[in-house]
Amino acid sequence: MAFRRRNKSYPFFSQEFLIQNHADIVFSLVIFILIGLMFEATAKTAILFIQPQYNVTTLSPEGEVTLYHYGWKDFATILFYFFIVIILHAVVQEYLLDKVNRRLHLSKSKNTKFNESGQLCVFHLVSSVWSFYILITEGYLLHPSSLWENYPHVHLRFQVKFFYLTQLAYWLHALPELYFQKVRKEEIPRQLQYICLYLLHISAAYLLNLSRVGLVLLFLQYLSEVFFHIARLFYFTDENHQKMFDLWAVSFVFTRMVTLTLMFLAVGFGLARAENQGLDWEMGNFNTVLIRMTVLLLVCLTQSWLLWKFIRFQLRRWREFRHEQAVRKKAATKQTLRPLKRDSQQGNAPPHTITTSQKRIRSQSTNTIK
Repeated sequence: MAFRRRNKSYPFFSQEFLIQNHADIVFSLVIFILIGLMFEATAKTAILFIQPQYNVTTLSPEGEVTLYHYGWKDFATILFYFFIVIILHAVVQEYLLDKVNRRLHLSKSKNTKFNESGQLCVFHLVSSVWSFYILITEGYLLHPSSLWENYPHVHLRFQVKFFYLTQLAYWLHALPELYFQKVRKEEIPRQLQYICLYLLHISAAYLLNLSRVGLVLLFLQYLSEVFFHIARLFYFTDENHQKMFDLWAVSFVFTRMVTLTLMFLAVGFGLARAENQGLDWEMGNFNTVLIRMTVLLLVCLTQSWLLWKFIRFQLRRWREFRHEQAVRKKAATKQTLRPLKRDSQQGNAPPHTITTSQKRIRSQSTNTIK
């Protein structure tokens, strides 16, 4: 199964060979793990990579329910879906984005940004729909108090734990993709910033048993990012399409306000009034004043940094818009002055000068007649 067209053949274990064939190499590793399920001796080891571990069966009014908690075996599951995401990344790049790039004929800088927005647009769209489905089925939107009640939320349903594992796998895969996609050195610090921020916030919500609040915040963040990357894709296809950025600006400010409000409501007030105050590693309880203040400070600093970048972006857009307007006015004045210069150079005077000269000739002729 080949994901990229082979224009040249490179020697084995070389850098270019690894970059060109990394999806095929990862695909062979996935097949190797799946083959391990076929044999009894390796099935128990292979299942660690595919299925989430640490399941607990409990009784509920609905019957027996299987719930999950986290542990060190989650690294194996994250590694497997890390490979899966690399394959999906190559599929989207080869069969969707590369075909669009051949038609658009973008420059190298715009091409890398177009590929980045294309990949993130697909991921954010799928993740926002998936997280919204979980919020609806779990009833977190209809009962906001459930976000902090009965903390710690140690036991998770399958879809919640699987969502967090795949989120961690995706943002971990984004690190080697900087090398595989040959991202320019100027773009690497910017991309590393948001990759590390996503990894930090998602892992903190997962390990501190704040999975319910994290789901709502991820849904809002991904929905806002969908608008941004769609606007960016339209802008690369045609620079006149800039109205989508206004829609993204509204959703961005709304997301920042709701994020801060929800964090202060859930962590600052909800968990502060809970009865189980204290640190308990075995029970998964991290409801202490220090941890709550650290989480709130981390979220507030991140949101303020994002707002600062947003204000800078909007000011830059406003300056560029004013500059374009000034250039258009200069071009319009030059176009109006060009025919007047041509007439003066050719000896053709404007209509009002012709009439005055005619009046002078007539007055001179009348004087001679008299």
